[in-house]
Amino acid sequence: MTYDLIVIGAGPGGFDAAVAGAEKGLKVALVEKKLLGGTCLNWGCIPTKLWLGATTAIDELHNQAKMKVASGEVSIAFPALQARVQKHLAGTRKAMGAQLKKLGIDLLEGIGTLKGTGEISVATKDGKITATYKDLIIATGSQPLFFPGLEPDGECILDSNMFLGVEEMPSSLIVVGAGFIGIEMAQVAHRMGAKVTLIDAMDRVAPLEDPEVSKALQSTFKRWKWDVLLEKRVAGVQTIDGKGVLTLDNRDKIEADLILVAVGRGPVTGGMALAEAGVERQFNKIEVDENLQAAPNIYAIGDVNGIIQLAHAASHQAHYVVSRITGKTDLPYESGPVPSVLYGAPEVMRVGLTENEAFLSDYETTETSKAQLAANPMAQAHAATQGFVKVVWSNGTVVGITAVGHDVSRLCVAATMIVQQAWTAKDIHKTIFPHPSLDESLLMALKAERKKTA
Repeated sequence: MTYDLIVIGAGPGGFDAAVAGAEKGLKVALVEKKLLGGTCLNWGCIPTKLWLGATTAIDELHNQAKMKVASGEVSIAFPALQARVQKHLAGTRKAMGAQLKKLGIDLLEGIGTLKGTGEISVATKDGKITATYKDLIIATGSQPLFFPGLEPDGECILDSNMFLGVEEMPSSLIVVGAGFIGIEMAQVAHRMGAKVTLIDAMDRVAPLEDPEVSKALQSTFKRWKWDVLLEKRVAGVQTIDGKGVLTLDNRDKIEADLILVAVGRGPVTGGMALAEAGVERQFNKIEVDENLQAAPNIYAIGDVNGIIQLAHAASHQAHYVVSRITGKTDLPYESGPVPSVLYGAPEVMRVGLTENEAFLSDYETTETSKAQLAANPMAQAHAATQGFVKVVWSNGTVVGITAVGHDVSRLCVAATMIVQQAWTAKDIHKTIFPHPSLDESLLMALKAERKKTA
């Protein structure tokens, strides 16, 4: 079989690349070894958000109860929630399959292996298929990483994929890794009554975010009575007598019903004979040039190229590569500002540079302006007033926006456009911000007095 484009991996990046190629008239094949939708749909973003959405009422009721305006209890039927998750995922995969069929895209279900230049072999359940291509896109995504001694056993030691398949929420949970994945899953467990212990080797939670964001999150976790152990190294984890037992490097032990290991994710690049096609790897990620090209007529997009691990970034790269191979652009890839969100309550939203990043780039002109959510009517309405919106300025131009607090993911698109358009003070009143809305906290932050970063 011969194709104009073969895509390996049917996650957000790979699926979008296949669809975009077919819509531009290319004959396309999509290779997937497991399930359409990849990690994001099946074991990551989507099931996690369904969990968070189903348990939001618990958090909302708690906040209103603190204001003495509501009382009661929200009880989650966890087996029913898990059934709903699986029904939604199956329905989404079915719709994706129908779209592939409608566009004439061949779905090759199996493991793809490169066979030199211009050819791949796909090991399917019915035998091997050999296919040739003009262009190839590798979009094989990422998988959980583990340090020695932290490997999951599928019993009481779980990775994030396994944790999403639990039949009941534990009464106690240790989370190793205070990044976005660990924090989101810990929030769900907390809402459903679990005692949470959060451990990280770094000196703060969400260590890639603004230090003020980390401080705000830690303050919240303290109110929730989480045990947050920072600058702690884990020597090992194991299942003993039906419990998860974690051993720190000082030999102290901590026990819980389950231990979730969420210390990071790494590219999936093994077993594809990449070197035979001239594709080079560094620390397991595929090396790409400014055009996301890994070798002649071979491109790598999404988590696998190590640029940034976000589903929407993978999709953006997919559309660029298809535009490039169809002659619609010859420019190098530029993502523009890429927004990221930690979901839950509180949420964290960031786009562009943090204050520290801007200061390192241009320390003479970096300034910040900030608005507290306590002054926002919608935050007050939801009795969730902790948090802030911070705007980072460089040379009088907005270069970054960070927010932490109630529902701040709603600010994502507006914040991204403001950073992308490089607003100055003159642009603030060109756009009408609705009242009352959470967006007004962004307006207040833009208008607030600026303070020079020291």
